[in-house]
Amino acid sequence: MTSSLSPIPFNRPYYTGRELDYIRASMEDGHIAGDGPFTKKCHAFFEERFQVKKALLTTSCTDALEMSSLLCRIGPGDEVIAPSFTFVSSINAFMLHGARPVFADIREDTLNIDESQVEGLITEKTKAIVAVHYAGVGCEMDALMALSKRYDIPLIEDNAHALAGKYKGRYLGTFGATATQSFHETKNFTSGEGGALLINDESLMERAEIIREKGTDRSRFFRGQVDKYSWVDLGSSFLPSDMLAAFLYAQLESLDEIQERRRRIWEGYKSGLKGWAEASEVKLPQVPAHCEQTYHMFYMLMPSLDKRQEFIAYLKEKRILAVFHYLPLHLSTMGKALGGKEGDCPVTEEMSDRLVRLPFYTGLTEEDQHRVMEAVKEFS
Repeated sequence: MTSSLSPIPFNRPYYTGRELDYIRASMEDGHIAGDGPFTKKCHAFFEERFQVKKALLTTSCTDALEMSSLLCRIGPGDEVIAPSFTFVSSINAFMLHGARPVFADIREDTLNIDESQVEGLITEKTKAIVAVHYAGVGCEMDALMALSKRYDIPLIEDNAHALAGKYKGRYLGTFGATATQSFHETKNFTSGEGGALLINDESLMERAEIIREKGTDRSRFFRGQVDKYSWVDLGSSFLPSDMLAAFLYAQLESLDEIQERRRRIWEGYKSGLKGWAEASEVKLPQVPAHCEQTYHMFYMLMPSLDKRQEFIAYLKEKRILAVFHYLPLHLSTMGKALGGKEGDCPVTEEMSDRLVRLPFYTGLTEEDQHRVMEAVKEFS
């Protein structure tokens, strides 16, 4: 009987086994506020592993995006180009400082921002372009970087899904002036809540430290570069506790192991559902040959909205939780208030209606994945 089966959740956080040991070590060290020993270990990990000029942990990816907005000096009347198919933080961080979003449509293959549309959206008011690497697959960075350089507009990578992913052999998060990371419990590597700002433009490094420290030059004081610190710029409190950094560091130490587990799960879905998908007019994820993905999620594009909703309800009866994803921002209550209307981003509107995400998490067992796939293949 279906009712006797244990539920399979959409997500379940994965623990390496060292998280509590490191949190205990942080407590015993006596420095549990921001920028303690484990925070520094995380910073060093990002800078060394991913060749980032500077990394700074934040309390969330949203905060890292807001820091990017401050670093780019975005204010009232400015415009920021971003895909409509993304999480609201990708644009909220800029609107909080007075900017207006200009929504771009997405590609049908990767569901990333359609780089061919971006140039036509640039005006004299454009102050940033946001590239969201959906599902851990890189945007077309050559084209976006060329536009950034030609028009002297900062490119910001929303890299929440894509830590350790690559575009043409180069790590995502190292292209834009800044990049932002998420360590929410749904991400490959987590601290429950958390984020990071990766800085590739050296001219932004010192000011980023100031913004992150409530607008003070406190970091310079601790390095002995000034004899006292004071308020020198705008800023806020973006530092996470060192106990959260301790948790995160345990995850980062197991990065390769976690990625390998997720690769096997992703490829299991792709190979196991290929025949069913072709027979059912369902599209599976596409990853261009020049991209190395992060195995962040496994989604399918159903033939229609009705079929998607029927499919989700069917799996729910089997005690399997599948979910849809982003709703088009230009058609949200806020988006419509800003002038958004149906037809503005037709690919986004279609893909949002059709997309469904299957259970996908690092600890998903072969047995549970097999049960999911068998249920999927019984749906018609």
